[in-house]
Amino acid sequence: MMRRLVYAAPLLFIFLLYLQLVSSQLPSDQVSAMIRVYEIFQNNSGPGPSFVWNDVGKYSNPCSWKGVYCSHDNSSINKLSFSLFSISTSEFLSPLCTFPTLESLDVSNNQLSSIPDEFFTGCGVISGLKLLNFSKNKLDGSLPTFSGFRMLEYLDFSHNSLKGEIRLQLDGLDSLRTLNLSHNIFTGTVPTNLGKLNLLEELQLSANFFSGEIPPQIIRHRNLRLIDLSFNGLSGSIPQELGELTRLETLLLSVNNLSGGIPSSLSNVTTLLRFAANQNKFNGTIPSGITSYLGSLDLSFNKLTGTIPSDLLSGSNLQSLDLSYNELEGSIPANISTRLFRLRLGSNSLNGMLPAGSLSSLVELMYLELDNNSLTGPLPSELGMCKQLALLNLAQNRLTGLLPPDLGNITNLQVLNLQLNKFVGEIPPQITMLNRLQKLNMSRNSLNGSIPMSISSLNNLANLDLQGNNLIGPIPDSIGSIDSLRELQLGKNQLSGQVPTMPQKLQIALNLSYNLFSGPIPITLSRLMELEVLDLSNNRFSGKIPEFLSGMTSLTQLVLSNNELSGLIPTFGNYVAVDTKGNKDLIYPKSNPPPAPQRKRKSLTSDVVIAVASAAMAIGLLMIIAVFISRKYNRINDENMQAVEDSAPPEVVRGNLLTPNSIHRSNIDFRKAMKAVADPSNIMLKTRFSTYYKAMMPSGVSYFVKKLNWSDKIFQLGSHEKFGEELEVLGKLCNSNVMVPLAYVLTVDSAYLFLDWASRYSIAIGVSQGLAFLHERNSGPILLLDLSSRSIMLKSLNEPQVGEIELCKVIDPLKSTSNLSTVAGSVGYIPPEYAYTMRVTAAGNVYSFGVVLLELLTGKPAVSGGTELTKWVLSNSKQQNKWDQILDFNVSKTSLAVRSQMLAVLKVALACVSASPESRPKMKSVLRMLLNAR
Repeated sequence: MMRRLVYAAPLLFIFLLYLQLVSSQLPSDQVSAMIRVYEIFQNNSGPGPSFVWNDVGKYSNPCSWKGVYCSHDNSSINKLSFSLFSISTSEFLSPLCTFPTLESLDVSNNQLSSIPDEFFTGCGVISGLKLLNFSKNKLDGSLPTFSGFRMLEYLDFSHNSLKGEIRLQLDGLDSLRTLNLSHNIFTGTVPTNLGKLNLLEELQLSANFFSGEIPPQIIRHRNLRLIDLSFNGLSGSIPQELGELTRLETLLLSVNNLSGGIPSSLSNVTTLLRFAANQNKFNGTIPSGITSYLGSLDLSFNKLTGTIPSDLLSGSNLQSLDLSYNELEGSIPANISTRLFRLRLGSNSLNGMLPAGSLSSLVELMYLELDNNSLTGPLPSELGMCKQLALLNLAQNRLTGLLPPDLGNITNLQVLNLQLNKFVGEIPPQITMLNRLQKLNMSRNSLNGSIPMSISSLNNLANLDLQGNNLIGPIPDSIGSIDSLRELQLGKNQLSGQVPTMPQKLQIALNLSYNLFSGPIPITLSRLMELEVLDLSNNRFSGKIPEFLSGMTSLTQLVLSNNELSGLIPTFGNYVAVDTKGNKDLIYPKSNPPPAPQRKRKSLTSDVVIAVASAAMAIGLLMIIAVFISRKYNRINDENMQAVEDSAPPEVVRGNLLTPNSIHRSNIDFRKAMKAVADPSNIMLKTRFSTYYKAMMPSGVSYFVKKLNWSDKIFQLGSHEKFGEELEVLGKLCNSNVMVPLAYVLTVDSAYLFLDWASRYSIAIGVSQGLAFLHERNSGPILLLDLSSRSIMLKSLNEPQVGEIELCKVIDPLKSTSNLSTVAGSVGYIPPEYAYTMRVTAAGNVYSFGVVLLELLTGKPAVSGGTELTKWVLSNSKQQNKWDQILDFNVSKTSLAVRSQMLAVLKVALACVSASPESRPKMKSVLRMLLNAR
């Protein structure tokens, strides 16, 4: 009998437990309410996750539905998570207040534009409600007043369009611990009435329009662990009282107008792990002891002076320190924390030698950037002990001596920048042991000897720049085997011999100028069909200019000046800048006089399109139809187009009208569009990825047709249907600063604009609005492959539109991450990290936009005389009192107000073109900073 009980007891327990589970059910009114909620979802949402609706039909108990979380016995609903449900109506919110046991509600990442008043009155009485998340919707209007919500601890309204001031709307929230209102349009001063019991632990107000000073009253929230006030318009100094927040862990004040000194009281906060106050106007010296407990400190882009405190780098927790772009002087302290993995001290006035003794112990250091200072002495061999280094930037200093062979021990190194120093001697062959190296720049030193024959061992190298040295001998034949190479700069040396076969994927530039090469231009260059810039000037090349150069369809700049070339100059497209001066035996075509040095073609084209769509596939070539505005501000002269025999129009596989506009639908004729594309004389503009044609429709209306280039290199093989679906999504975008598709066709084939400041500023605002719109879409960001002033169309002088948006949906991610030619963009606009990350990013778009800003500010093109505008500006922006020299004087001199605004915009541009992607602001923040410059 006893044995039976031993076996029976577990069986009885299991049976009773099962009986309890099946007998516990939601109350019928809650079941009905949930059914009603999901019916609202189904009738008022976009193409959301199909499994949501499948769950409703499959399970009768809502506790089994997607997004519904019940108590352990399924008797009550505790949590609702409707994130990413594509909900566009707020009707479902009020019924949710009938669940008295609700503890958490998450409706983030949807398309809600409002919240009904009934929600606040109904849900405010739910005693256990602790979390509300409305982030990443389309909410506008003012912040609602919260009445009730006695137990609410977490409130998130970030990434919406809420506006107005925050006064007492949140003061009644007794239990509030986390508040996130970042990325909205709030104005006024920083609120301090944030809960009666002052329990707040996290306050996130970044990326708004808050102004005034940081209120000292904020310290009454003694439990604060996180304060994020970055990307606003705050002014004044940091209150010393912040040092009384004994639990503070993170303090973010980046990108404001704060000034004064860094308060020494922060050194007393033993819990403070991260402090970022970059891109402000702080001055004075850095207080000693501030890194005693910090793990990360960022004070870059300020006006800090004096020397670096001797204890600043030695904090036991310190892992990341960024003091770049200040006015610091003196030497680098010798005592450095062994936990440091990132050290950025570039663009200061530091001098002295590198602290060799400390370098050998920095075994975790991954990023060392000391560029643009006045450091002297040799490069310590101890650097070879920093084997985790991925980026070493010592450019633009006064370093001397031989390059140590120990550099070859840094096997993790991916970027090595040693340019603009005074190094001598030969390039040590050990450098070629760095097989992860992707960017190598030793230009403008005094290196001699030959290029190491083992250079081909660098099989991941994308950028090689050795120009401006005293290198001799031939270019190693093996260089042609570096398939990853995209840019090769060997100008201003004494190289000679035969030009070897170059890597076929060279794209950004091949510069062999100012050397001793002779003989005919080698036919092997004809393989470089992706090359954009070819500079063979100031050599001894002879013979005719080969015809194949005119067939290199990617070329935008060809420099052949000061050689011994002869014969008839081939005909080049109007979009190629060709310089052949200094070749006395050349014969110019009758239609073209001897060329003067060409200015950059007008970049901000205003033949403007209202809508554009483009894309291509390996099996097909997409044509884009776009409205063509009759009024012209800057038009390429059709008479200068080269006369070329018309080819047969490509055969149409599929054409589709995306626009609902009846006028466009009746006007657009695909056959006429194809005929226009077949005639090169219709070319109006050519960018890195697209060629624009003018097409006259039978109705007499002119349209742009945009054809994508590189169809066999960047576009994935896929079905026509899938491809059309992606374009239709783009066609539904609605923003006045983004060109959207009107139509597309698949076929079987595969100078600068001078404007006043008001117009330039309007262009900057409009483009930033378009980019912010593309980057902040709820369904995912749209990233641009080729953002440049050439891809910006002007609907009017103050209404720009961003083009090339269609490319984002048809890039093969696998190819774009492994092949730089798919993402490089236009020369001068390419972010430095693209050379080694090989992928398009939002931060990369921000960099390219920063270059556009610099063009607008300086009146200079992105590349001029072989020098990139960004590098010129950064080298001249070291001292802020000389920023006036950067601006276009013809514009800045018009008034003090214009000058002041241009200087404010220059600060934004410098932030955008920061060498570190992590330091660049997001586009939404860039827009806010530009608007604050008004």
